[in-house]
Amino acid sequence: MTDLTLNILPETPEDAAAIERLHERTFGPGRFARTSYRIREEMGHRLELSFTARIGTLLVGSVRQTRIRIGETAALLLGPLTIEPPFRGHGIGKALIERALEAARRHGHRLVVLVGDVPYYRRCGFVRIAKGQVTMPGPVDPARLLVAELVEGAFAGVSGAIRPDWPQESEVGNRKSQEGAGKLP
Repeated sequence: MTDLTLNILPETPEDAAAIERLHERTFGPGRFARTSYRIREEMGHRLELSFTARIGTLLVGSVRQTRIRIGETAALLLGPLTIEPPFRGHGIGKALIERALEAARRHGHRLVVLVGDVPYYRRCGFVRIAKGQVTMPGPVDPARLLVAELVEGAFAGVSGAIRPDWPQESEVGNRKSQEGAGKLP
């Protein structure tokens, strides 16, 4: 008998090609022009905060998170969330989002933003950001700019432009020393 259990697993580097093919099938070539994709282009997603959905060995979904700043406040950009069309409507997207938010919370993150539809993302705790409070570096429908607080009150007083959250010099130096010592790939 075939195991049809849904497994939500951390993304690995080996998943990259399959996820890219999934993005290509579900979003098409126009995805590269979207503002969220442009931000992700500048700052790679965090593997420890990104997940795949599999039924058996079949990849049926993926969600990624990227470090950003809203003004001077650290946050995460969730997405893309991608589900193979035949598997939509079965709770896979919600399961991926919940796992991603749980991991973000565990890693000490306080805010997650995304561009998406309120009716879909509301069930995972996302709410619309007031028009003009947060901006993106390209065109975005302000009604689709959403936030989830992982810590109550974390979004109070936050405003400004969303931009990639580049590692601080101390983080870069620490990473290079760990790579040199063979502690990181």
